[in-house]
Amino acid sequence: MSQITREQRLLQTFASLADTLVDGYDVVELLQLLVDSCRDLLDTTAAAILLADSTGELDVIVSTSEASRLVELIQIGAEAGPCVESFRTGSVVSVPDIAHSPERWARFRHGAMAQGFSSVHAIPMRLRETRIGTLNLLRDTIGELEPEDQIAAQAFADVATIGILHERSIRESAILTEQLEHALNSRIVIEQAKGVVAHTRGVPIDDAFTLIREYARANRIGISQVAAQLVDRSLKLPEQPE
Repeated sequence: MSQITREQRLLQTFASLADTLVDGYDVVELLQLLVDSCRDLLDTTAAAILLADSTGELDVIVSTSEASRLVELIQIGAEAGPCVESFRTGSVVSVPDIAHSPERWARFRHGAMAQGFSSVHAIPMRLRETRIGTLNLLRDTIGELEPEDQIAAQAFADVATIGILHERSIRESAILTEQLEHALNSRIVIEQAKGVVAHTRGVPIDDAFTLIREYARANRIGISQVAAQLVDRSLKLPEQPE
């Protein structure tokens, strides 16, 4: 991919993110677009976003693969790892070689390496003193993220943060709490829907999510709404042509 083409795609992504930031937008759709863009445009293998609920507990909201989702869940369960550390400190945490990560992150280290990841770059999602989660980039190679990719990833994280922390959300904490809770609840329903589609279609979980997203986009419906209809059996995805 040439540098010009890459820059054009980055600009197109920012434009798409901006178009998403309208009244009634789907938080999960916004964040999924963000992690997919990180995977496709930056030197990273997989990406995921953790968000905190009203009590400060983290959960995986979106990811680009089941492998990256599992690694994030391991960190949450252990309450230790670069992504958890980034959220707690509000600082970027870069681990160029997971094999040499601190012993206190042993569960993360073993889990990440088992899933084929060798390095990670965790970016806090924050606005001033308000921290809401982290954007996490996982790579299957050892080394630091390139400086230009670090800048782009930080910009993506900032866009996502602004998208969630509207000015009205900053002024009215109840709105922020409601929005974050909605995102967390939506993720639970989406995971259930992935299981439904995986079972009924006989496909892997990652493929099931792809089918859900394709249907949502083709019909201009939010992923969360499609997932809810799949779970309550009011919707069945149409069979794909042979």
